[in-house]
Amino acid sequence: MSTIALLPEVSQFIGRTQGLRINGREVMAEEAFAVLNPSTGGLLAQIAKAGAREVDLAVTSASQAFHHGPWTTMGPDARSRIIWRLADLMEERAAIFGQLDALDNGKPFAVARDVDAMWSARHFRYFAGWPDKIEGATIPVNIPDRLNYTLIKPVGVCGLITPWNYPLLMASWKLAPALAAGNTVVLKPSEETPLSVLYLADLALEAGLPPGVLNVIPGLGQEAGAALAAHPGIAKVGFTGSTRTGRAIVEASVGNLKRVSLELGGKAANILFADADLSRAIPGAFWANFGNNGQSCTAGSRLFVHADIHDQVVAGLSEIAAGLRVGPGMDDPAHDLGPVISEKQMRMILGHVDKAQMQGATCLTGGARAGDSGWFIPLTIIGGVTDEMTIAREEVFGPVLSVLRFTDDAEVLVRANSSDYGLAAGLWSQDVTRVRRMADALQAGTVWVNCWGETDAASPFGGVKQSGYGREMGRDAIALYSETKSVWIA
Repeated sequence: MSTIALLPEVSQFIGRTQGLRINGREVMAEEAFAVLNPSTGGLLAQIAKAGAREVDLAVTSASQAFHHGPWTTMGPDARSRIIWRLADLMEERAAIFGQLDALDNGKPFAVARDVDAMWSARHFRYFAGWPDKIEGATIPVNIPDRLNYTLIKPVGVCGLITPWNYPLLMASWKLAPALAAGNTVVLKPSEETPLSVLYLADLALEAGLPPGVLNVIPGLGQEAGAALAAHPGIAKVGFTGSTRTGRAIVEASVGNLKRVSLELGGKAANILFADADLSRAIPGAFWANFGNNGQSCTAGSRLFVHADIHDQVVAGLSEIAAGLRVGPGMDDPAHDLGPVISEKQMRMILGHVDKAQMQGATCLTGGARAGDSGWFIPLTIIGGVTDEMTIAREEVFGPVLSVLRFTDDAEVLVRANSSDYGLAAGLWSQDVTRVRRMADALQAGTVWVNCWGETDAASPFGGVKQSGYGREMGRDAIALYSETKSVWIA
């Protein structure tokens, strides 16, 4: 087994302390923090750490760019061309983005390059088509001799806070529509995976984005993130992360009543009915949970399996798990899955597994740390799970799948909807009547039928209940970053 050689650009990027990106310049801070390589546990890079002072500098920069810069006054075609050019550059540098995300997130390089980087570019390309399609309406009002029409205006300075599980992709989900709508941005990536977003900021300048339109401020959540969420100069916060942090952001937003959109945790129910096509349903259910090593808010971690097919499904899942390789994302040939993000996360995940067994569940595969270097957990399947167990109620965010039996459609619907979360759900069945009834009744922002995980830049995505509110992607995302102004003329 050999290690993939680092590209010269990547070696140079991680070989020096990276500063913040404010007003088109690299800005150092008083302190720096370490980014660790989850595949080894060793030091990967040093990054300038933003605090309240740096957040204020970045917000001021974005505010100046919004009120006095060319971005909000240039024609929509010019904005489109810049965003499109950024998408081109992202595709050209996909291998660089892939190595940066493979190093600081741990995911396989091929996945980071061909999925995360390329899908991010596709996202920017979709929203590059929006600036000349953001249009108001002429309203046929009942007052005589009055013309009433609406204008769709950008919100202003947007504070975007993104997670570590898809570092580049989650930033792209928020950044692309915010820019297309004409806003300026202060973006705080996760302190655990800031590299690819810092590189994206450099690339945006190369694409022609004016200085100050995109500012990137890595830092700790309780410092930089909290200061950004509370800053009076921020008009809108877009956040993806934990439900607990989402609540804190809502509380921080009260000061100036800034707009907030939240994509939070999940505990998705994935239901395999007795008539499911198991040749598709078993691998589909497997990757619904274990894709991205289970580190996804939409992971189908509650797998409800009809009693008639339970044993066959469990055997099939275990067979797939046994045939996959878990290891460093930069090894060649590529491993199928990498480490979890941190030692803290690894211990939390294994604690959930231990507690499940204490509560009466059975660990069918995995369940313990693999090796003593890096933060690796074998793919873990837990049988005999019941609804009241902690592992069936709390988000694990790791490579752990809980299998639950059911016997009746009405029963499983109630159980699936009993979660506090509602980001995603899925079902596998050949019965069209059942599919339509269940898809309508499942309490989730997205329902996948005989598939899992499909997203598209044109299709809205978001949650209900404690999985948050607001919809990313498509025209809904433009609405998140826009305001409607009504104009009356006598």
